[in-house]
Amino acid sequence: MAKDTKDRILEAALELFSQNGYAGTNIRELSASLGLVKSGIYKHFESKEAIWDALLDQMIAYYAERFGSAEHLPPVPASLEELVTMSMNLVHITIQDGKIIMTRKLLTIEQFRDARARDLATKHFLTGLTDMFTQIFSGMMDRGLLRRDDPAMLAFAYITPISALIHLCDREPEKTAYAVKQAEAFCRHFAEIYGVN
Repeated sequence: MAKDTKDRILEAALELFSQNGYAGTNIRELSASLGLVKSGIYKHFESKEAIWDALLDQMIAYYAERFGSAEHLPPVPASLEELVTMSMNLVHITIQDGKIIMTRKLLTIEQFRDARARDLATKHFLTGLTDMFTQIFSGMMDRGLLRRDDPAMLAFAYITPISALIHLCDREPEKTAYAVKQAEAFCRHFAEIYGVN
């Protein structure tokens, strides 16, 4: 099924905003990239800001669908190996999904200009993952898979180095294989230190 014009506009906006930033992209460039005239954009969105808002709404839904959230958790792993597998699946989605890569770049650029982008960057890079893994680790503790500790502190300690490695992939794509290897080694180290056998 062909994409409708509104979806095509948002797709092109994500690409241009993630490369040039919001201020560095104008409606003329956006319309030209789609083979439209400016009025073709304004038929669907009243302003560049309306495109921006719709794009952020779309990305919130896209992330929630692929990663889950504190409200829609992935299943609590039934073993330490499942924890490693689940974590690495999330890493692979994060570094291979083009929309997620562009969104992460966009939020990194725009977090200093736009309060909503700042809040989403904080959520996607830190608090959302911490909240999600707090609940996952709490469930694993209840199952006797992880030793009792503060699940929020463990979640923070778990996601921070992995997030740093993901950002390394964005800055230096040639180090992606290294980053993935380090992320898996860290997940296994964590399971070994905190796991209950």
